[in-house]
Order: sequence, then C-alpha cells, then structure tokens
Amino acid sequence: MQSVYTILLLIVSNIFMTCAWYGHLKMKQQFSWFEHLPLFGVILFSWFLAFFEYCFQVPANRIGFRDNGGPFNLIQLKVIQEVITLVVFVAFSTIAFKGESFKWNHALAFVFLVAAVYLVFKK
Repeated sequence: MQSVYTILLLIVSNIFMTCAWYGHLKMKQQFSWFEHLPLFGVILFSWFLAFFEYCFQVPANRIGFRDNGGPFNLIQLKVIQEVITLVVFVAFSTIAFKGESFKWNHALAFVFLVAAVYLVFKK
C-alpha cells in the first residue's frame, strides 16, 4: 500500500510542479492582469504553487524510501519521479498548449524512460 501512496503523492506533487514551472506561460496568454505582472510577481506565484508541490513530494519520498520502511530505494524513487514528471508534463502540454505536438522521437524517449524503470527494478 505504501507504493500506491507514494506514487499518488508523486503524481499530485508533479501536477503542482508542472503548473509552477510552466503554468505561468499559459496564464500570460489567458489573463491580461497576469501578463502585466513583473517577473518577480511571476516568481512569487510559482513559489506559491511550489509550496504545495513540496507538501506532497516530501511525504511521498518519506513514505516510499526503503530506509523509512517504504518499498523503494533512492534510485528507484528518482526514476519513478522522472517518469511521472514526463507523463504529467505531456498531459499538461497537450491540454494547455494545443500548438505543442507529441512526435515520434518524444514517444521513443518515453519508451526509454519506461525501460529505465524496468531496469532499475531488475535484480
């Protein structure tokens, strides 16, 4: 059950992270008030979202880490995190940025990342 909690927390964390890192690019297009924010205001907005990212990321790593009684070693946690990051980013960019396209080389890179997950769990 700890693996499920870890993965769910990582997914939520990555949603906040992706919104913090890339959401301001979309908001600038959609809201005139956001377009006029100075860079420091955009940074503060992103930090606000990043706070919630950490509220899910830190517990995910604590619950999932083997030395804390979880099922994953450090490398496994990191590789899982990276694959979740890519999946969330692809979903976000496809939904929020209609002009961005998912190409064959992106799909192949994703396959290699999934292969990395397989290899990191291989004994």
